[in-house]
Amino acid sequence: MDVPLECTSRIYQKVAAHHIRHGKTELAEKIEGVDSLFSIPDILDRNEVDRPLIVTGPKVSKTTFFESFINDRETGYVVYHWVKNDPTVSQAEEIAQFYDKNDCDSIIAIGGGSAIDAAKAAAACLARPGKSLLKMRGLLHVRHDTPFFIAVPTTAGTGSETTSTAVIIDNATGQKFGIKDPHLMPDVAVLDPSLLISLSPEETAYTGMDALTHAIEAYLNKPYHLEDTEEDCEDAVESIMDALPKAYDDGEDLQAREEMLIASYTAGTAVEASGLGNVHAIARALGSAINEPHGLINAVALPYVLKEYGAAVMPELAKLASVCDIEKDGTRAERAVGFIKAIEDMNEDMEIPKHLPIAQKDIPKIAAWAYKEANPYYPVPVIFDRKRFVKILKAMSEN
Repeated sequence: MDVPLECTSRIYQKVAAHHIRHGKTELAEKIEGVDSLFSIPDILDRNEVDRPLIVTGPKVSKTTFFESFINDRETGYVVYHWVKNDPTVSQAEEIAQFYDKNDCDSIIAIGGGSAIDAAKAAAACLARPGKSLLKMRGLLHVRHDTPFFIAVPTTAGTGSETTSTAVIIDNATGQKFGIKDPHLMPDVAVLDPSLLISLSPEETAYTGMDALTHAIEAYLNKPYHLEDTEEDCEDAVESIMDALPKAYDDGEDLQAREEMLIASYTAGTAVEASGLGNVHAIARALGSAINEPHGLINAVALPYVLKEYGAAVMPELAKLASVCDIEKDGTRAERAVGFIKAIEDMNEDMEIPKHLPIAQKDIPKIAAWAYKEANPYYPVPVIFDRKRFVKILKAMSEN
């Protein structure tokens, strides 16, 4: 154990926990159900905005549902439909300039985490036009009101529709970084399961495992728990373990799609309070080094990290096993092991690999990035030093 790291991290987390419990972030209003997308004109009218900028990507902008949505409102929309996967600082700045140029008064982000995060980062630019996004990285550096914001997820996984965080890439270094501030919380989250029908099984698997990782990591981050966090995480894990295989097998199963959207939202609310953990620290660092989807990296890393936590998480994983009816009558150790095995089995059923193409020479650098991401911020059950991150990355590697 790295004693100085352990001490400084736990002191930081104790102070942060005090602020979390005494602070208050208003969650996004949740509008759910089939065709709830078409409630947006009423939401705009109710909030007295009439010239929204829609932020989305090229794939979504070509869908039938998007065309129907655009044509449903008499007053037109301004559309920015060029969001890339893993958006950069420069793209967020471009969106903000596009917003100003077209005299918009609100934002509607439609898409996966990339579109919603790009729109949030643009909102931060609009709130602080004289401050660069790089200077807003970390906690509470926006501090100004942002435009009225509606988030419409087209995947069930990122939870970005109900968190106050935007993840963006530094153009100069290629590294992802987060901006977290209550002003970046969307005002409304519209959860329409019909928008997910076109998701491929692969996208369904990766984004769903991202949501599962959120729920589990928030569950294990006990120092930051609020009154409802534990129950929210248990509900989300139970729903995902049940609904994700169904959505993967049958993309038109609207009930499974809706359950996944609600679970992703619920896991997002838990993460908003409790933060992420070492799985996400690895995923963000590794995502900066290899061209693989974020959800895929989380899915691969999750069992390795849970096993590395060992006895420290046995009670929590055993409880989740019972909640999900996995090894319900076994000992606590058997139930904990059974829960990890259930994750591995679900990964295998969805053709998620056990290893990723990680170059051995890059592992020390990636481990250093993950270490910096996690410590001292994440109240994880076991604090990892660089050696532990290296150990897990080597286990995840194909080599």
